[in-house]
Amino acid sequence: MESVWLAIRPGPQSTRLLAMRGPTETILKAHLSRSPSSARAIVTLLEALALWEGAQVRAALVVDDSSAHGGTSLYRDTFAMFGEVSPLYTLDWVPEAAARRRRSDGLGAMGDFADLERVLVRCVAR
Repeated sequence: MESVWLAIRPGPQSTRLLAMRGPTETILKAHLSRSPSSARAIVTLLEALALWEGAQVRAALVVDDSSAHGGTSLYRDTFAMFGEVSPLYTLDWVPEAAARRRRSDGLGAMGDFADLERVLVRCVAR
């Protein structure tokens, strides 16, 4: 089975998630709180998604200057888990992708997730 690709992008108002099964099928879009309430939240989220879908999650935490220096604890909490090995997921830090590409996924009411799609297609799917 294909892996699930997950892009995570903390922002000033919320943390956005985009999960895809391959480069064309969007399976999840979400806006979560700006910062998780637990340092284990990201690990638990990745494990839960892997168990739900029955596939390894290949995740990318999007890093850019504005969010890395913001008040979110997601970077600090996630930094501690780098180097951990799990059969359920991988997690990489990636810089924000520069190119823009649009496509329709039928979930337009959730807003624009094109930046996270670029991260998945260019960085996670390598």
